[in-house]
Amino acid sequence: MGHQWYYLSDTVLAFVSYGSEISTLEILKETLQKGKKLFVPKIVRTNEGNTPKEEMIFCRITSLDQLQEGYRGIPEPEGDSEKYQYSPEEAKKTLLLMPGVGFDSYRNRMGYGKGFYDRFMADKEELWIRSIAIGHDCQMTEEIPTNEHDIKPYQVILV
Repeated sequence: MGHQWYYLSDTVLAFVSYGSEISTLEILKETLQKGKKLFVPKIVRTNEGNTPKEEMIFCRITSLDQLQEGYRGIPEPEGDSEKYQYSPEEAKKTLLLMPGVGFDSYRNRMGYGKGFYDRFMADKEELWIRSIAIGHDCQMTEEIPTNEHDIKPYQVILV
């Protein structure tokens, strides 16, 4: 929360920590308390043609009470709420926080293997410039395997 991007942001896209991920509870509470717009991930299922597809969107919450068990047991916003609408101008006042299973010194991150963040960020360059992956020091590894679709966070902060 001491990062300048946090203070300069009107909007925060933050994950709700799950399992052994670094806790984001204080960040979520502080963001709501400061009156910033807070959006958290929700996995939605759609059909593209005849193919079922899972996509990550960010939905606004105004209280942590709006979270319920969702995709794979991860807390998500319940029901329908305002969805984050990307625009290059708005992205300049937005901070994106990303989880990870592992990180390396080249800013590569490994998620849970579904590519949700990579697909979400693929066409959002201005948002990528204000993206930070956060995790525990023990999640640092020598090298994370990557492919051409992987998008690195702009910064990685491990504590």
